[in-house]
Amino acid sequence: MEGDFQRLVRAKRATQLTFLVCGLAVASWAPMVPYAKDRLGLHEGQLGLLLLCMGGGGLIMMPLAGWLCNKYGTRVVMAASGIALAVLLPMLLLISAPWLMAVALLFFGAGAGGIDVAMNSHGVQVQNMYGRSIMSSLHGLFSVGGLFGSLGLGFLVKAGLQPLHAAIAIAIVLAVITFSQYRNLLDYSTEKEILQRFTKPKETTGKHNRYLWLNRTVLFLGFLCFASFLSEGAMLDWSAVYLRDQKGVPKELAGIGYAAFSIAMAVMRLLGDSIVEKFKSKTVVVAGSLIATAGLVISIISPSIYIVLAGYILLGIGAANIVPIFFSDGGRIAGIPSTVSIPAITTIGFTGSLAGPALLGFIAHHFSLDVSFALTAFLMLVISVGYLFKK
Repeated sequence: MEGDFQRLVRAKRATQLTFLVCGLAVASWAPMVPYAKDRLGLHEGQLGLLLLCMGGGGLIMMPLAGWLCNKYGTRVVMAASGIALAVLLPMLLLISAPWLMAVALLFFGAGAGGIDVAMNSHGVQVQNMYGRSIMSSLHGLFSVGGLFGSLGLGFLVKAGLQPLHAAIAIAIVLAVITFSQYRNLLDYSTEKEILQRFTKPKETTGKHNRYLWLNRTVLFLGFLCFASFLSEGAMLDWSAVYLRDQKGVPKELAGIGYAAFSIAMAVMRLLGDSIVEKFKSKTVVVAGSLIATAGLVISIISPSIYIVLAGYILLGIGAANIVPIFFSDGGRIAGIPSTVSIPAITTIGFTGSLAGPALLGFIAHHFSLDVSFALTAFLMLVISVGYLFKK
């Protein structure tokens, strides 16, 4: 029994580090966006189209990742995706042809999509074994990775490294963590045992299990995740450009906006499990989305960079524990096994962070980035209203 507990502890720690790897890899792209925009000579609309390739890679990979997780286990998908992200990250600072960048972002998005699906599915299984909420803290490690990713490249460049060398250093960290933690993750046979233990018989029977993802609750939670992740995607892909072009922040410091957002989100998510246990999930989601909406509005209307950063902090505080609650809800839908609900919700939700920024780019090109962020604020308000009346 003690050996099983220690194995579970190692699996939890390895899952946390995988969330860290994902956050670090994806967020390291944020400070690279202005470099890519200038190097390729793109306007906002063209950059949005390029970002759509990243989203397309994620959308293609996510359903496939669910199938691969069922066939080979989540840790295999996590490891393969983590290595792919490590290899591709430095390439994003080398490519000078738009079509080659599109291909690289397609595969980079696929790596991000694959690890997202696998680590959330793995996290739900570890949470089931623990018997208490751990999803907020797992997502907290993703936010910690986002913090280091958004600041890391700029810090290393300030320290004297070339941007490419800084990206290589980050890639090495990704690879080392991925290789070292592989054996600590739950293996395929253990995952199967957990699914059999925590899935009710009625959830695994029936001729049309492949259509269970069309369940109304699954789609509803997926849409709410889409809206929440779109706000994160907006911060990841557009905050640096927004601060540089609209607020006059120097390019090498433009990642500070995403860093402020990530710090606030990381702190709140690391505290999130106790917050969710103390307050009802509905209270956390409704109040959080209203705070996030206020933060976005403040960041749009304020001319002061300090108040804009305060708005980003409010966005991080408010949005922090919304998605972990949605994933936990997805694992408790009557009649729907978690192996169906979690990949479906993840796929729909992460469309917001992967493909959503492309939509914001088109809006920014035809109107302005202010309008793009205003749409994001409106969607956060929709989350509040929608979850308030959720049955």
